[in-house]
Amino acid sequence: MLGRLSSSLKETIQKIAKAKRIDKQTVEELVRDIQRALIQADVKIALVKELSDRIRERSLTEKPTLSPREHVIKVVYEELITILGTGVDVPLGSQKIMMVGLHGTGKTSSCAKLARYFQKKGLKPAVICADVYRPAASDQLRQLCDSIGVPFYDGANLPPGRSVTDIVTAGVKAFEKYDVKIIDTAGRHALEAEMIEEIKEIGARIKPEHRFLVLDAAIGQQASVQARAFDAAVGITGIIITKMDGTAKGGGALSAVSETNSGVAFIGTGEKVDDFEKFESDRFISRLLGMGDIKSLIEMAEESLTEKEVDADILKGKFTLNDLYKQLEAVRKMGPFKKIMQMMPLGGLGVDINDEMYQITEDKLGRFRVIMDSMTEEELNDPKIIDGSRLRRIARGAGTTTAEVSSLLKYHRMMQKMMKQFGKGRGKLPAMKGMPLGKLMDMMK
Repeated sequence: MLGRLSSSLKETIQKIAKAKRIDKQTVEELVRDIQRALIQADVKIALVKELSDRIRERSLTEKPTLSPREHVIKVVYEELITILGTGVDVPLGSQKIMMVGLHGTGKTSSCAKLARYFQKKGLKPAVICADVYRPAASDQLRQLCDSIGVPFYDGANLPPGRSVTDIVTAGVKAFEKYDVKIIDTAGRHALEAEMIEEIKEIGARIKPEHRFLVLDAAIGQQASVQARAFDAAVGITGIIITKMDGTAKGGGALSAVSETNSGVAFIGTGEKVDDFEKFESDRFISRLLGMGDIKSLIEMAEESLTEKEVDADILKGKFTLNDLYKQLEAVRKMGPFKKIMQMMPLGGLGVDINDEMYQITEDKLGRFRVIMDSMTEEELNDPKIIDGSRLRRIARGAGTTTAEVSSLLKYHRMMQKMMKQFGKGRGKLPAMKGMPLGKLMDMMK
């Protein structure tokens, strides 16, 4: 998400970490780099200026309790969190959630994603479709709910002429025993008076604990206009920003929303139903800066893997092809490889995680498994014995080329190096070169 912004901020942090000294000139260069990155991400210029002034002032005037480099990075981290807000507390308990927003924002798919989020947390969600205007809205939402095993209601059993409020009321009653009731209200192409009155009426009838506004990240700074308008109408309790994976304006949407009374609750990071996460500004900024997000990574593992799989020797010194095979299976269950790697503090592993590793697709991982199925147990446990003749035999057995087998062995060596480096810092966040990140992150909690 926000790849360009993240790359720019990571480069800026690395410059500071490697700087021989921290003086006024160094801080000014840092501020200019951050300004450039944020403006390119469509963050409001006035907000960028305010942030720059605070970073400049704190970096040069505060008495650091850490080293000068660590202090400056800590200031950047804290000030970026300030402009994004602290997020929205969404309890894991019984509640009704009304979803509102304009057409094209991804509101309907976000209903299913939100249901999936609660489902993975062990709750029983149900979804009610209150959009009787958009053709196929009910069918789309029903298909999404069916794909994840979540019950769905659209009032089809009610007599003709029923109102939208009647549908929602009946749906809430039908799902009385479910923990979370999610109501997908109808969208419009603009903030029409009829739409506002309808969601006001639904809100008054069912009294939802949360009213989430769904915004498309591509809207950028205009997000604040919609947020204020919906908040004035129905009292928005949180924002869901969608399509964070496909726009350069995501920074504008995030920062603009943070200026209103409504904080960001969730962000959508892709098209799949699992590409959805609770927004926590400290985790988000940590990932943007390349500091990783170990907590989210652990949560993903707990939700996706069995205890036996979690206990596999991921971090042991000897990382064989057998270990790699197990981990490919585990990673496949956890989600996209790139998303997982973004949660690790890779800058501290001493390993260059380049685009080649990020572009390992599901198909390629599948071919790797086939190749490993063609190896002997001895080869799986000791890849170093694979010479030219073994390479050719393995390729023939897997129905592939020796180049493909060599690609697997190269990938194994990269993963082996990364796992060994990560294993050295087991139980703590590893340190970036020249900067004890674990200590820094402890100070930031």
